[in-house]
Amino acid sequence: MTRETDEGLASETDESAVLEAAMEAGHILLENGAEIFRVEETMDRICRHFGVKSDNFFVLSNGIFATGGNGEKGNFAKVLHIPVKGARLDRVVAVNQLSREVEEGHFTIRQVRDRLEEIRNLPGKPEKMQILASGIGSGCFCYLFGGGLLDSAAAFIAGLILYLYLLKVSSPHLSKIVGNIGGGALVTLACILLYRLGLGEQLDRMIIGSIIPLVPGVPFTNGIRDIADGDYISGAVRLLDAILVFLCIAIGVGVMFTIYRRLAGEVLL
Repeated sequence: MTRETDEGLASETDESAVLEAAMEAGHILLENGAEIFRVEETMDRICRHFGVKSDNFFVLSNGIFATGGNGEKGNFAKVLHIPVKGARLDRVVAVNQLSREVEEGHFTIRQVRDRLEEIRNLPGKPEKMQILASGIGSGCFCYLFGGGLLDSAAAFIAGLILYLYLLKVSSPHLSKIVGNIGGGALVTLACILLYRLGLGEQLDRMIIGSIIPLVPGVPFTNGIRDIADGDYISGAVRLLDAILVFLCIAIGVGVMFTIYRRLAGEVLL
């Protein structure tokens, strides 16, 4: 796109509306697990297409800072706080696709904001599907880690129980730390009971496979990528958040084994 075209778009489009749309796109990306460079690139694409200078964005793992304006049309300044949440990669993909279509000239700024609202309200997977996926993932990972068919079957059941707990108890009622400790303890208890009932032969493989739905793989990977890209603050925050989850899971597992050993007088591992 030529400079003359950019200036024409900027004159026809309110600069603040463009920056608001760009920040909304960045907000959706960041809260759904996108990397810092992807957020910055998407915001830059939207602003650049509409002829708005976009070198005033500062993106962290839980916040976006933006300023704009040349002193003649007024100034724009906004800060968005974005809490660390789970990943919704379908929304990330949708915003990325939207930014590319904007560059191709398929949308006006009003249409961009309407489309972003649609993306924000994209429904998640049905709860039954999430629970089933957790069970299947737990069973498959148990098998990959060396468990047998019975171990995988036990991990499948424990994975179902775990995600039911996450959806109905942990997410709506508990803090992240308490929820992950409880999840680790619940998985361990379920696997111990199934093991004592004869469903499974390798308790360690059963537990390892069952806790996989709790493991923050996307935040951990993105933290490493952010550090590799030079975004040290954001990468460190994401890594710390992931490590905290790992620690909480370990505490939950350890606490349940300690309780079982004291009550039953038996060491299982």
